[in-house]
Amino acid sequence: MKNMIASAGIITLGAVGVQTADAQFLAAGAEKPWSVSGTLRGFYDDNYNTQPDGPSRVDSFGFEIRPAATLNLSLPQTTLSLSYVYDMKYYDDRPRNKADHSHDFEVFVNHNFSPRYSLDFTDSFVIAQEPEVLDRTLSTPLRSNGNNIRNNGVFNFHAEMTELLGFVFGYSNSFFDYEENAGNLPLGNPGPSRSALLDRIEHLVTLNSRWHVRPETTGILGYQFGAVDYISNESIGSTPPIFVPPATIIPGRPIAASTRNNYSHYLYIGVDHNFRRDLIASAKVGGQYTDYYNDPTGKTSLNPYADLSLSYSYMDGGTLVVGFRHSRNPTDVATPSANEVTQDQESSALYGTIVQKITPKLTGTLTGQFQYSTFNGGAANNQSDTIYLLGVNLAYQFTHYLSAELGYNYDKLDSAIGARTFDRNRVYLGVTASY
Repeated sequence: MKNMIASAGIITLGAVGVQTADAQFLAAGAEKPWSVSGTLRGFYDDNYNTQPDGPSRVDSFGFEIRPAATLNLSLPQTTLSLSYVYDMKYYDDRPRNKADHSHDFEVFVNHNFSPRYSLDFTDSFVIAQEPEVLDRTLSTPLRSNGNNIRNNGVFNFHAEMTELLGFVFGYSNSFFDYEENAGNLPLGNPGPSRSALLDRIEHLVTLNSRWHVRPETTGILGYQFGAVDYISNESIGSTPPIFVPPATIIPGRPIAASTRNNYSHYLYIGVDHNFRRDLIASAKVGGQYTDYYNDPTGKTSLNPYADLSLSYSYMDGGTLVVGFRHSRNPTDVATPSANEVTQDQESSALYGTIVQKITPKLTGTLTGQFQYSTFNGGAANNQSDTIYLLGVNLAYQFTHYLSAELGYNYDKLDSAIGARTFDRNRVYLGVTASY
């Protein structure tokens, strides 16, 4: 549970209005292992296509219906949590395809073989359109219309070899499949499509040694190996044409999506420390070396790596989660130049969440993220994206079964790349019935 709380900030990433399965897992009360709920909201979105100011920026009122169900089982050696959320948003002013449908399936299983050995498994499968739900690293900060798929599965085996030394062996697999391809690009947009830029499989293998220095302090020495395989058969652009005097032009060649495939090696040290029962911190710092083995220029990158988080229950009914992460992540920008393509981004993300019980029945939530990303390679090399996300939510519990909420979300992207900068405001009012 401590790890779930520590990661909650980066999971929600400023989208207070988007309920994640981690929140849903906690919804089932102790009196029964299952819970069902239904939410009805009205909303206003002033830029639902995440477009710059101009004729392409459109707004709409609408309504949202979101049923959800959870199951939590605690057996002598096994814990199981299941969650499903269906979400339908109807945009009244959208000329076609007025309704968006999204699905969120979440699974968590933990099994203790003995006091010294345990295995946990998590899987998150979503069909969605909003960027903070599809990809928590915000590889694209823009909304993606259609039935876009993301699945992330993680296995971790925990072994306590002695009272002082333990190990964690882990494997993570992420799959991304965007609906937009070369055959259904918007009118006037020649591509590349979201599928060409972002369809991929990510693998991450983890080996951490954990040194129990003191009862409240654990030191970490770790290594991770990551592989990113782009799976679209479309191109992400073409090389510039070549002029051969006196009057011959040789067309540029297509650049395959697999040009961005890469291997990464992470080496880091860290510490988990419980200052008090209500104050928990975790830190990992090190380096990341990335080899773009399909890039014709033989490109490699070396950058710092950091993953820091702190969880503080500062009062009864008040919790603060803050964190910082620095690493490389994929990007929806390709911008081919004469001899290279934009491979990815180097990103720094600062995030935080405050949950405060204002009265016994009124709870406020404030969530935000700031992310600064620099493009690596191609015509956009060393140019940047800056992302701001902010969410505010007030929830009032009338009874055990009925609550109401009022919220606001603000998204902003400042980009050095033209026709990309936008801001977006969303407000909503809703009621939830649960049992």
